[in-house]
Amino acid sequence: MKQGIHPENYRFVVFQDMSNGHSFLSKSTAPSKETIKWEDGNEYPLIKLEISNTSHPFYTGKMKLVDTAGRVDKYMNRYRDHVNKKK
Repeated sequence: MKQGIHPENYRFVVFQDMSNGHSFLSKSTAPSKETIKWEDGNEYPLIKLEISNTSHPFYTGKMKLVDTAGRVDKYMNRYRDHVNKKK
């Protein structure tokens, strides 16, 4: 491995899946402005995730549409004229 390319400032961070509320504690260097009180009573930075292994269809075996950012609506609005011409 190359020396000097990895960050040194790892700290404990809570990652929270916003689609189902599942949280886990891990080390990370990702910046965060929010904090959360963890099960051990300590307060840790909070990183919000749209999807994790507890909600991803590959890991759960269930197919469900997770459209938290309105991606389908954005697509339909952007290409509305083109889609309507094909009908």
